[in-house]
Amino acid sequence: MAVSVSVFLGFFLGLVFVGLVSSAKFDQLFQPSWANDHLVYEGELLKLKLDHYSGAGFSSKSRYMFGKVTIQIKLVEGDSAGTVTAFYMSSDGPNHNEFDFEFLGNTTGEPYTIQTNIYVNGVGNREQRLNLWFDPTKEFHSYSLFWNQRHVLFLVDDTPIRVHPNMENKGLPFPKDQPMGVYSSIWNADDWATQGGRVKTDWSHAPFIATYTGFEIDACEVPASVAATESAKNCSSSGVKRYWWDEPTLAELNVHQSHQLKWVKARHMTYDYCTDTARFPVMPLECVHHRH
Repeated sequence: MAVSVSVFLGFFLGLVFVGLVSSAKFDQLFQPSWANDHLVYEGELLKLKLDHYSGAGFSSKSRYMFGKVTIQIKLVEGDSAGTVTAFYMSSDGPNHNEFDFEFLGNTTGEPYTIQTNIYVNGVGNREQRLNLWFDPTKEFHSYSLFWNQRHVLFLVDDTPIRVHPNMENKGLPFPKDQPMGVYSSIWNADDWATQGGRVKTDWSHAPFIATYTGFEIDACEVPASVAATESAKNCSSSGVKRYWWDEPTLAELNVHQSHQLKWVKARHMTYDYCTDTARFPVMPLECVHHRH
């Protein structure tokens, strides 16, 4: 295990503990996973292309438990209706865990929508949607997933937009025992992505291109040969071994982050599964205990 200095804004500031060396080089951390001919390399930039024939995707070379993963993305410009660009972490198998960022395309001039979702033991249906407070097609912005044994945190430019806490004390499962890969892709989803599928992909605007840079993973790398139960143990602090993501200051949001999250929900959230009584006549149990 290598040693790195992790200096992040907000609650990541000033921590120096055991972790995994971050990298800005795509090919050190990732590899194409499908449609290699739709991945374009331009120096430090990687572009994923969607056209009539195919989308494209890439995946991490390793699996991880706990830590922070960040990718800087410039989303598809112009009329991107029907397209989805995704950045997510996922384990394997039918009872997998998964943390999703999905960027839903729009017609020109409309705001981009981010949909987040969380799967625990193969069960999802925890969608939230929000509009961004900036145009994500003009500049690169960072999108991050932070994960420890206390919560999963979704961040945009280090602003928290969603927190999923560990509520095992309420009898609810929490994703803490399956190592996860890191993935991103672009594909056509015009059956649902834009205005519920009412607006279809206009292929005259193809190819649709999402551009990436700044690939960073500061997390506990898990060899494929290690059992999941051992992974959780090996990636948790004990004795003299201390991981930065286990520090008490990262067990919950600080006051500033709590205010940021409230602002995001009040100003930018457009859908929350917890309030969708048509889908869930009985409020999901995690929503009863924690509105997130």
